[in-house]
Amino acid sequence: MRSPKTLVLSLILATCFGRSYLSGNCPAAAPGDAMLAKYFRAETIALQQQSLSDIRSLDHWTNKRSAYREQLQEMLGLSPLPSKTDLKPTITGSTSRDGIVVERLHFQSRPGLYVTGNLYRPAQVSERLPAILYVCGHGRVTIDGVSYGNKVHYQHHGAWFARNGYICLTIDSVQLGEIAGVHHGTYRYDMWWWLNRGYTPAGVEAWNCIRALDYLETRPDVDPNRLGVTGRSGGGIYSWWLTALDDRIAATVPVAGITDLMNYVVDGVIEGHCDCMFMVNTYRWDYPHVAALVAPRPLLISNTDRDNIFPLDGVVRTHQVVKRIYSLHDAADQLALNISSGPHQDTQELRINAFRWLNHHLRQDKTLITDVATKCFEPDELKVFAELPTDERNHNVHEWFVAAAPPAKPPTTESDWKQMRDAWKTALDQRVFRGWPQQQIPLNAECVFSTRDSQSTRSVFQFDSQNAVRLPVYVVQPNQTADSKIVLQVLDESGWQAFLARYANRFPQNLTTATETAASPDPIANPERTTVYVVPRGIGPTAWNPNPKKQKQIRRRFYLLGQTRDTMRIWDLRRAIQLTHALKLSQEAPFIQADKGMAALALYAALYEPGVQQLNLSRLPTSHRAGPYLLNVQRFLELPQVLTMVAERCAVTLHDVDADPWRFSTESQSNLQWPAKRVTIHGR
Repeated sequence: MRSPKTLVLSLILATCFGRSYLSGNCPAAAPGDAMLAKYFRAETIALQQQSLSDIRSLDHWTNKRSAYREQLQEMLGLSPLPSKTDLKPTITGSTSRDGIVVERLHFQSRPGLYVTGNLYRPAQVSERLPAILYVCGHGRVTIDGVSYGNKVHYQHHGAWFARNGYICLTIDSVQLGEIAGVHHGTYRYDMWWWLNRGYTPAGVEAWNCIRALDYLETRPDVDPNRLGVTGRSGGGIYSWWLTALDDRIAATVPVAGITDLMNYVVDGVIEGHCDCMFMVNTYRWDYPHVAALVAPRPLLISNTDRDNIFPLDGVVRTHQVVKRIYSLHDAADQLALNISSGPHQDTQELRINAFRWLNHHLRQDKTLITDVATKCFEPDELKVFAELPTDERNHNVHEWFVAAAPPAKPPTTESDWKQMRDAWKTALDQRVFRGWPQQQIPLNAECVFSTRDSQSTRSVFQFDSQNAVRLPVYVVQPNQTADSKIVLQVLDESGWQAFLARYANRFPQNLTTATETAASPDPIANPERTTVYVVPRGIGPTAWNPNPKKQKQIRRRFYLLGQTRDTMRIWDLRRAIQLTHALKLSQEAPFIQADKGMAALALYAALYEPGVQQLNLSRLPTSHRAGPYLLNVQRFLELPQVLTMVAERCAVTLHDVDADPWRFSTESQSNLQWPAKRVTIHGR
């Protein structure tokens, strides 16, 4: 029978380090899930509380509005704004029925980026008419494997507007248009490099909408002073993007297209949304911040009361924030909230309220709606292309819409290097790691286990990486060694399993029993040295739900908060370096050892933490395309440039890599005449 002291210690460690996970069982909840949920809630509340909270007057808002719009453009991948190239508008045919003419057309919002649409108009037009841009949600229309575009699904809206004295252009979205593109990069296809590029399909949709207004303005039957936009679901958020970015919109009705971070992150409705719904949240906005940019123009926020992906409470909270901005403009009558009964569907009640709002504000018409919106065209009557254009660039728009930084050339002078280094560091601070805590809290380090035998002393410490994130480190100190160096070993999941196998009988029972596999590296590279094993959040003792779908949605939550999983793991490593110094285990600065993706995270941590003597990095990735995934990073630099910035201060040794991808670093070292061995490469 175990002693009371041993029993208490076991209970502490089981609680801290997740006994069921470590023992290989399949737990109902992973050990880190509760901590992660607490973290997401705390971060969300912080962003919610700071959203527009400093705006106290109309002058203050007016002075900041243009800067906010520029930030939104950047977070949509539209900074700088692309050139407004020739639209090359083409009408491929038209059909008439019941006093309506529908034109089948396309234009190019950028060369090779085709936008397919249907333009509805009255058969007889004698004057310039108000125009509506109708943007479509996710309504797939595919026949025999051929996409007819989601414009076919939403055709009844365009037909109603034409019957009632409007021009209405209904455009396809990228994902479900006649030319297939991708909205589901992180949602479905593990294209996490989109984050590195600062790319989101929301930016493409916003740009297509802006260019659609450009097209409408060229038509002699359109009054450019009376332009409105509406759409639901995906079309709802595109309505928000467009109205926030473009003052040409005179009235707007986003339907079921926005809620707040509390719904998206804490309540989990992000799991029902693809990537086109979200900006790359560099500036850490809550979504009412987007909505406020519409003020003081006429805005009807419209939703149903049982929408499972745009919950009512978040919609109401959004309205309350926007209402305050409208009040500053003395324009409360230009804002309204419409809630009707129903789930996430295109209901007649939602349509009628949208029609009335746009009638009132674009035509000064307050008469009752007596005409219902019905579909009156067959899909083949609305299809634009008989054959898809061979020069289309829609299918890979994510590869080129936001450009990566061109390859950097090695500096030849100290002045050149300083300019390059400072620009990169500023970009990292302001565009990549903005989601790090603005103030560091105390480490609150605590030893929760320590034991000594004839070979070594083994201890477990806990520390606060940030609020709501408490992590362990494992310290092995040989009792007799002439080597005063201290090694900080960064573990990924396979390294953690190897650590458990190595120390199965040297830490408490509940830290075991994992089976070592042939592929698992032995993390004990220097057993004669004091070694601190660091396990960042979401790995080993703080692992999250292992279900691949849940892991994906966890990672998506991070970027809604203006972070990434890897960004915050770098923060954990920074704090672990600080802890190593605080514990005073050695008089020397630590060596850091890491492998693969963790090697790249360690590189960044060393860039920001000065107390590192040397890095020994194995199989370091050469490009962020393969990770780590950090917001916007590839718009500014790549990993060889990061390595060079670190090497200016401490030695970096790369193991098991090809030398050629690292020529920027080695040539910079030579050109700038740095001390020998600042960058050392041991090839494959």
